[in-house]
Amino acid sequence: MLSDRMQKGLNAQMIAELYSSYLYLSMNAYFKSVNLDGFANWMYAQAQEELMHGMKFYGFINQRGGRVTLEAIEAPPTEWDGPMAVFEDTLKHEQKVTGLINDLMEVALEERDHATQVFLQWFVTEQVEEEDSVGNVIEQLKLLGDAKGGLFMMDRELAKRQAPDMSTEIG
Repeated sequence: MLSDRMQKGLNAQMIAELYSSYLYLSMNAYFKSVNLDGFANWMYAQAQEELMHGMKFYGFINQRGGRVTLEAIEAPPTEWDGPMAVFEDTLKHEQKVTGLINDLMEVALEERDHATQVFLQWFVTEQVEEEDSVGNVIEQLKLLGDAKGGLFMMDRELAKRQAPDMSTEIG
């Protein structure tokens, strides 16, 4: 059984993950609008992954006998000043999510909720991967500078990312 404090924190994180999905869909729409379909694909896959994360929280709360409470999701930004600005915002957002996960882990430790600690450990590891992945894109964009040909090649490379299979992730 989840404590009230843990349940509240898990619900808040579920909403944060769903917002992340919404944010990355907005970034996908931005990239579509500027004809960078590979970048758009990368963001679509990221949006699907974040939706999957939100659903993991949804399933875990239910599995632990808690009550899922859905709240309004804030509107994300819709405009950026190019690919670098999008990925810089993405990195800032992922760093914020990392902080939220770490804060939630602290609550689980304080509550001596070992099952939630084990559940959250997956997200701790995932956030390391998320920040690294976005950081790599930023470093590649820095290397490109203003080279339009390089941007075209990077767009083609980012088009290869596959969205996760959501069929087994809904809780």
